[in-house]
Amino acid sequence: MRSLPLPLALTARLSPVVVLAAAGWALSSGPATPAAEDTATHKSRDESPSAPATAAVSKTYAAAPAPCDSLSSKSVKELVPGAKTAGKEIPSTDAKVRRTCSWNALQGFDYRWLDVSYEVTESDEAAEKSYKERVADKSGGGEVPGVGDAGYSVVNLTTEDEQQTREGVVLVRAANALVSITYSGSDFESNKAPATAEINKGAIKAAKEAVAALEDGQKG
Repeated sequence: MRSLPLPLALTARLSPVVVLAAAGWALSSGPATPAAEDTATHKSRDESPSAPATAAVSKTYAAAPAPCDSLSSKSVKELVPGAKTAGKEIPSTDAKVRRTCSWNALQGFDYRWLDVSYEVTESDEAAEKSYKERVADKSGGGEVPGVGDAGYSVVNLTTEDEQQTREGVVLVRAANALVSITYSGSDFESNKAPATAEINKGAIKAAKEAVAALEDGQKG
């Protein structure tokens, strides 16, 4: 019986998350002189200045949803044959802002790996900026229509020790949230990778389902 080569060391790459906190300003004043008090009293009678606007930016999504609940069991079985449908959530430095779930399995000689990641930013503008920066770093792909506010997909092929691995990445912006999908595969019998169309189609399928889960959670 042919011994099975060890799978490639595939590690989930978690991009750092910057957590923005709002800071308050403390206003202090020294002792008031009688003249200053009289002036302030007179002004308060004649004027009624309004307080500065302090309304917080309205966010569509306040927290990252549970990523392991983002895909149906049917989809997991289809995309990652042999994997436990529950998935495994990867520890995060701030689960309210960023959460990732991973599925991987080796069935026969076919290996598949799937990550679904949610990241919530402070505003739509912040999410859009991050989205554009990430898309710029992953050239060679194309737009994915009909998902979120913007979607992008790219597929790359790598070879290590004569073993091919094809990886598809789909990034979606939905309001102030980012949804990232990483889907890869290898065949350890032929040393070949799955076709580009197969990986791209699978990654986009996962992305659409993950975005739908995000939107449904917000409605609830």
